[in-house]
Amino acid sequence: MKNADTLKVTTPSDREIQITRLFDAPRQLVFDAYTKPELLKRWLFGPDGWSLAVCEVDLRVGGKYRYVWRHLQNGKEMGMGGEIRELVVPERLVSTEKFDEAWYPGEGALGTVVLTEQGKRTLVTQTIRYEAKEARDAALQTGMMDGMKAGYDRLDTVFAELQQ
Repeated sequence: MKNADTLKVTTPSDREIQITRLFDAPRQLVFDAYTKPELLKRWLFGPDGWSLAVCEVDLRVGGKYRYVWRHLQNGKEMGMGGEIRELVVPERLVSTEKFDEAWYPGEGALGTVVLTEQGKRTLVTQTIRYEAKEARDAALQTGMMDGMKAGYDRLDTVFAELQQ
């Protein structure tokens, strides 16, 4: 993937992880990929061997979302959900996140996705703010970044197919 090397992960504060990635797609299409279940199911399932079995999005401030990932071999599930706090179509989405079975300390996190047009490309800046440094550090120790990289690489393919 020609944009795979644009993935950058930083820690701008002791409670945050920031992920940036450039995509060859217009901002509205990238926004749709983050908010429409039929597109989310095509890329947001982490490493190979998983699927996004449940994907529900009530796209409005105060609306809820729910994702359940399922391992294709053993049927193990991992679920999460949250509430949409801010919505500026097609440039900003802020939502809470809470996993069914917490894999980091605390009650959850706040995710902010900002989409910036750069010509015919879109820069995605995703910031996840945890309740404490320990929660951020625990998240960094998981395979979260590998799953995000796999999903973003898959999203490149989805965009290429949709723009043919």
